[in-house]
Amino acid sequence: MTQPVGRLADGTPHYAPIGVLLADGDRVCCHLCGRWFLSVASHLRYHGWTKPAYVEAFGLELGNPLSGTATRKRRAAALTARHAEPAIRLARLAARDRSGSGALTAAAARAARGRPHPAERRAKTLAALAGVDPAARAEGSRRRGERHRARVAAEVAARFGFATFDEYLAARVRAGLSMAAISREAGLHKDWVSRHAPTPDRPAPGEARLGPVARALGHAGTAGYLRAAHLEQHRSVAAIALEAGVSRWTVLAALRHHGIEPVAHAAKRHRAQDRGDRAARALGYASIGAFVAARRAEGASWSALAAESGIAPTSLRRLLR
Repeated sequence: MTQPVGRLADGTPHYAPIGVLLADGDRVCCHLCGRWFLSVASHLRYHGWTKPAYVEAFGLELGNPLSGTATRKRRAAALTARHAEPAIRLARLAARDRSGSGALTAAAARAARGRPHPAERRAKTLAALAGVDPAARAEGSRRRGERHRARVAAEVAARFGFATFDEYLAARVRAGLSMAAISREAGLHKDWVSRHAPTPDRPAPGEARLGPVARALGHAGTAGYLRAAHLEQHRSVAAIALEAGVSRWTVLAALRHHGIEPVAHAAKRHRAQDRGDRAARALGYASIGAFVAARRAEGASWSALAAESGIAPTSLRRLLR
């Protein structure tokens, strides 16, 4: 007796490779016993197996007839000869209607949902993909992604009574909603909404929350408010966030969006700089930087500078950064 080539997870031996239907002209090999038949499908009753269980266990496609090429040709010729029969003609017309309407494709997708990709189909798919130009494959993926995006956007717009997704998004932005709020309302991921939003209608980071605060405080916009508060008034990011009622991360994102480099501990650094400048002016220098530069050029040590100004050496170094 032929030796098995492997075993299934439950210990059942098999005599043909997983995902392969061995064929020899008219005959095909049974995975369960290694014998050869015109059609394995009719032989499965001997083992107490059904065709769906057999093709799933051995990684074959569900539509595989489990018969040799010559046998399939004979059966196809016999069926062709019966095309004139009323029952066969009506069945063909019904199948053509289902195929043309897309119902057949949808039914196949529902039947395949949740089932693992058969090894036999995987091998065919990989063989087919190997012959496809990578650029063409990437272009196909891009077009498929665009169709999916357009379909999702149209569904969201229709749900809220807008003709297009752009109109829906523009209306929500004008109403002061952030991207996170819009995404929650639409049932989409925030990054998806931000990525597919038209650039002119895309609100700047934090604009929905910081814009009203800036205008209430007399500023023309968020950028002017942040520059005045952080760079001119030397207020920290945490202090601005507390005033506006937003998180520190919202303020940081808005600062970077408007080209303002965040200053760590802005208030403390400003007070330290002001204290240093006052000490320098008392010694006859315009600023603490000018004092340190002049005295270091004369060879004074950091300890000597600290003794003269009353500022610790570490603070003097930090003030010069």
